[in-house]
Amino acid sequence: MQAQLVEQRVALRPRADAALPGRLAESLTASQGALLRTEEVGDWLADVRRRHAFRVERIPFSELDRWSFHPDTGNLVHASGKFFTVEGLRVSSETGPRAEWYQPIIKQPEVGILGILVKRIGGVLHFLMQAKMEPGNPNLLQLSPTVQATRSNYTRVHEGAPVRYLDYFRQPGRGRVVADVLQSEHGSWFHRKNNRNMIVEVDEEVEPHADFCWLTLGQIGELLHRDNVINMDARTVLACAPIGSVDAGRAPGSFLAALAHSRHGAALHPDVEVLSWLTAERARLSVRAERVPLGGLPGWVRGTHAIGRPDGRFFEVVALSVEAGSREVSRWTQPVIEPRGMGINAFVTRRIDGVLHVLVAARAEAGFLGALELGPTVQCVPGNHDDLPIGDRPAFLDLVLGADPATVRYQAVHSEEGGRFLNAESRYLVLEPAPEQAPLDPPAGFCWVTVGQLMSLVRHNNYVNVQARSLLACLNGMLSGLPA
Repeated sequence: MQAQLVEQRVALRPRADAALPGRLAESLTASQGALLRTEEVGDWLADVRRRHAFRVERIPFSELDRWSFHPDTGNLVHASGKFFTVEGLRVSSETGPRAEWYQPIIKQPEVGILGILVKRIGGVLHFLMQAKMEPGNPNLLQLSPTVQATRSNYTRVHEGAPVRYLDYFRQPGRGRVVADVLQSEHGSWFHRKNNRNMIVEVDEEVEPHADFCWLTLGQIGELLHRDNVINMDARTVLACAPIGSVDAGRAPGSFLAALAHSRHGAALHPDVEVLSWLTAERARLSVRAERVPLGGLPGWVRGTHAIGRPDGRFFEVVALSVEAGSREVSRWTQPVIEPRGMGINAFVTRRIDGVLHVLVAARAEAGFLGALELGPTVQCVPGNHDDLPIGDRPAFLDLVLGADPATVRYQAVHSEEGGRFLNAESRYLVLEPAPEQAPLDPPAGFCWVTVGQLMSLVRHNNYVNVQARSLLACLNGMLSGLPA
C-alpha cells in the first residue's frame, strides 16, 4: 500500500509587527509618564545618590587589585583572564595626515548585553531605565539601559550579585523582541568591541527595583536635551528602536517638520546608492591595525600613575579604586582610558526639497571590526589637530567650532562609555548652516542621507558608529511631545 504524504500544517506569522512603530511613536509623543513626571526625574536621581555610597579615587598601578602588567608583553591584564586587557596597537593608513602611529587600546573580546525592557503602562509604552553608577562619568550616576553588562559581569566572574532583569534578554520567550543587533563601540579606544543592543517588550507585571524607573520615549527625549543624564549605552540602544511617524504639521516649514519628513520620506540618494557609496568607501580606505605589546610602546611612557605621551596629547591610561553601593560588586579597582580634552560630535544638516538630510562621513577607525562605519560630519577632539596644517584639519571642523548660535538646532554634553573611559565627554551638536556652507556635492568621504535611511541602517550590524547612533537618538528625541 502506497504511503500517503501528510502535509504538516504550520501557522505562518507576519514578518513584522505592523503596529509596533506606531506604539513607539505614541510613546515618543507622551511627554509625561504614568508613574514619574519628567520634572521629578532629577529629584529621583538625587535620592538614588543619597541611598548609596559612591567614591572614585585615582591610584597608582601598583595598587590595582588582581590587575598587573604581564612580564613578557607589558599588557595590563586581570588575574582571571576575563574582563579586558590593555594592549598596544600599531596602525598604518593610506589616507589622512598621519601614515602610522602607535597607541594603547582596550581589548575586550566578549559581547556584552545592552537591553531595555518596555511595557505598556496606562496604554503607553514605558522604558525601564536604571540609575547606574559608572566610575568614569563626571557625575557618576546616569540613566542607563535595564541591563548593561559584559559577559564577565553577567556570568559573575566577579563573584558578585546577579544582574537584575537579565533573564528577559537571555531566555527566549520571556518577551517580544523589538530590536536585537550587534553594534560597535568606540573604534579609537576599543579593539573590535561589539555589544548586543536589545529592546524587549513584555506584558507581565515587572516590579521595578528602587534604582529603576519607567519612562516614556517622550520623557527620555526631553532628558536627552540635558547634559549627562542619559548614558551612552542607553543612547545606542534607543537609536535602534523602529519608531513610527509623528506629526509636525503644526509647524509647517520648520526644522521639526523637515526632521519628521526625513524619517519616512524620499531622499536625495536612493538606499542602493548609499550602500554602493559606502561599499566603494570601504574598498577605497585602508587602515591596518596590528596588536603589539604595551610594554615599550613607541611614543608612550609608563609612569607610576599613568601611561601617556610625553606631549600630554590624545589620552592616558590610568588606574581607579571604585566604591559603588548600588553595583553587583560594591568595591573594585580597574584601569581606564582618560581622553585629553572634550570631544565634538556634530551633524551638519540641510533641507532638500523640505526633507532634512544629515551629512555623514565614512569613518575608518583602527578598532573597528570592519573597514569603516558611518559617523557624524565632525567627530574629534579639536585639540588633537592643533599641530596640523589647515588643509589637513578635519573637514567642517572650523564650521562647527565657529557656528552661528542661530544655526544650532540641538546641543548637549553627553558622556561616552563610563565603565572604561574617565571623564570622556563630548559636545553633541546638530547644525543647519547656510546652504553654501553645506554643498550638495560634498567632499570625498561624505554623503547626504535622511534620518530614515540612518534608522534603516542602524538595524544592521556595524553600519553606523556609536557617535552617530547617539546623534540619531538625539534627533528622534527632538520630536518628543509632537502628535503621533
